[in-house]
Amino acid sequence: MSQPKTRGEAGAAKTPRAGKDDLILVTGAGGFIGGALVRRLHERGFNRIRAVDKKPLPHWYQRTPGVESWCMDLSDEANCRAAVRDAVEVYNLAADMGGMGFIERFRIECLRSVLINTHLIEAAYRAGVQRYFFSSSACAYNVKLQEDPNCRALKESDAYPAMAERGYGWEKLFSEMVCQEYTAERGLKTYIARFHNVYGPWGTWDGGREKAPAAICRKVIEAKDTGNKEIVIWGDGHQTRSFMYIEDCLDGIDRIMHCDKLIATPVNLGTSEMISINDLVSIAEAIGGVRLRRKYDLEAPRGVAGRNSDNTFIKQVLGWEPRTPIRKGLVPTYRWIEQQYRDRKAGRQTVRDIY
Repeated sequence: MSQPKTRGEAGAAKTPRAGKDDLILVTGAGGFIGGALVRRLHERGFNRIRAVDKKPLPHWYQRTPGVESWCMDLSDEANCRAAVRDAVEVYNLAADMGGMGFIERFRIECLRSVLINTHLIEAAYRAGVQRYFFSSSACAYNVKLQEDPNCRALKESDAYPAMAERGYGWEKLFSEMVCQEYTAERGLKTYIARFHNVYGPWGTWDGGREKAPAAICRKVIEAKDTGNKEIVIWGDGHQTRSFMYIEDCLDGIDRIMHCDKLIATPVNLGTSEMISINDLVSIAEAIGGVRLRRKYDLEAPRGVAGRNSDNTFIKQVLGWEPRTPIRKGLVPTYRWIEQQYRDRKAGRQTVRDIY
């Protein structure tokens, strides 16, 4: 299936960046990436940021002082209309999701996130929003191309013929199409990034929604602390992935959102460094200064056998790609989770304990 042509692809008037006093809406702002994005925008001097998440405010991963923070469920159409009021740019990062353990077991919850993007993009269009960003996922890619740990890197066209991951992947692929059609039919400038496994400090590290880097760091920290020198690895450890550090993700969001060559055009946002889960464990062990016995749970959720990001397109358009190697990005991630683990053990509140 070919990508739909859009009115914004050629000859579109340049839309200026939001000014420091323009209202910017970030949804999913109580989560890992959304919270980090709000912090980044505030640090760059934007004075009017509206942060929205359905979690109660005390349960947000990060809260930035001076930001308008709302607890609101955006699967409700009326809430979307209220959220976008006066906004110039919208960053839609709201979704019910987590790591593979979550998205394989709770497919209905993942699918229901389609209500958020459907209502929010209509409300944004009616409110006169200038730019609309949608956070998609590499889970939108055809799973038939990901059956070998040594698979080739996925390029943007590999989403079709469509055979996305059940639940979460199909929701993302459909929502991408919604964004493209709002550009084609109604002229709303939409921007679509397919995230590849984002990790870093202030992310989920326990409780079932965490992704592989955080889960493995936590397991290494637990094993070292308890003296039980064993780690349980989901699958056979040969699964491969690329992992993107949070600061690279934030840079990529900004670059994609403000590139008119990428209007209504899905683009990979991830590193091109493919690594096996076994090697990821080895890196975490090296950071922790410990060697563990490995036990493989072949019944646990493991996802596709292999997935990597082909960054040819993003480098061609932006002259940039995420470059933080996993060996570098995992160090601050491990140290942050280690401190969270110690705080919880000492009875102090942690990010894990508040959601």
